[in-house]
Amino acid sequence: MLTSITDGFLCCLLGKAPNAVGPLDSVESGDGFTFLEVKPGRVLRVRHAVPERPGPPGPPGSPGAAERGAVRCQRRITLYRNGQLLIENLGDAGGPGSPGSPRAEPDGEPGAPEPGAKDGAAKRRKRKPKRVVTVDCEKRITSCKGTHGDVVLFFIHGVGGSLDIWKEQLEFFSKLGYEVVAPDLAGHGGSSAPPVAAAYTFYALAEDMRAVFKRYAKKRNILIGHSYGVSFCTFLAHEYPELVHKVIMINGGGPTALEPSLCSIFNLPPCVLHCLSPCLAWSFLKAGFARQGAKEKQLLKEGNAFNVSSFVLRATMSGQYWPEGDELYHAELAVPVLLVHGMHDKFVPIEEDQRMAEILLIAFLKVIDEGSHMVMLECPDTVNTLLHEFVLWEPD
Repeated sequence: MLTSITDGFLCCLLGKAPNAVGPLDSVESGDGFTFLEVKPGRVLRVRHAVPERPGPPGPPGSPGAAERGAVRCQRRITLYRNGQLLIENLGDAGGPGSPGSPRAEPDGEPGAPEPGAKDGAAKRRKRKPKRVVTVDCEKRITSCKGTHGDVVLFFIHGVGGSLDIWKEQLEFFSKLGYEVVAPDLAGHGGSSAPPVAAAYTFYALAEDMRAVFKRYAKKRNILIGHSYGVSFCTFLAHEYPELVHKVIMINGGGPTALEPSLCSIFNLPPCVLHCLSPCLAWSFLKAGFARQGAKEKQLLKEGNAFNVSSFVLRATMSGQYWPEGDELYHAELAVPVLLVHGMHDKFVPIEEDQRMAEILLIAFLKVIDEGSHMVMLECPDTVNTLLHEFVLWEPD
């Protein structure tokens, strides 16, 4: 603690960010890691595992299976000036509650006349929508078995984490024969840490994830994100709808536009945050795990989580500005989504994931009673089972 405070005072006096790591000079591979240079001087550490398959990749599925997995997405999304959203699923794929049934806000359509209302009253109540979006597409959602050579699983961590938090999931799916890719965000894990705050905005990090995705993507890609990493999965699914097969969101929160908090502790100077780093680490342990014993501390250490410089932490939290990522943006997604929520999560209320499940076209919400925010570390077997079942899922 004394060393941390001393370093913080030196940081204030010298005007430097503590623990800032300079960019890597070269790109090299070793110990199963690949160092990918997404921009000059901006290098990301990536875990890329390609399993050895006994024979040539099998076909994605028989013609009959492909037809069973075909889902037609027809929905009209109306956004009103008061922020209300009306979602109408125009297809007839199923009954009430299914992806093909009409779905609207609890209050109903803001501009619709009430039953039995007179024409004059109906005209007065009718309001012009701010924006109307029509989605009409057809997707083939098939089972992704480990023998398929066209399937890649991407794992994206959140703020303060690293690709090491996915250790159990990477080993599990690699042994099943899947190709897996897990990058470190800039300034996290083994990736380079540019010394400017602009390098950690949402758009800068999203472009990094785009570069990783374009480098390793194949015909069918499944995106798995945790916390802040869920936003990058949503961004990629929106940008590449033909390549993204399924999305898994773990404790990602609601479908709201990102905006940094003005009164957050992370707005303090980096030197002050460095002094408070032991307290922040303890607070993260308390809020991120359902229990705070020796096992959880070891998991936090092995996952290399919350082990970034105060400068990177402050810049990443302050750079979470993404006004496009609102409810309308999420409602346009036609990709199947699995939502995994740890019941004891103190960072993300379950109501946010429930709202996300309402907005998305094809969504399944699974709650793990004994898990919290770092549920993939606390309950790896449960999480692996849920993920694998969703990977193998296809519509009837």
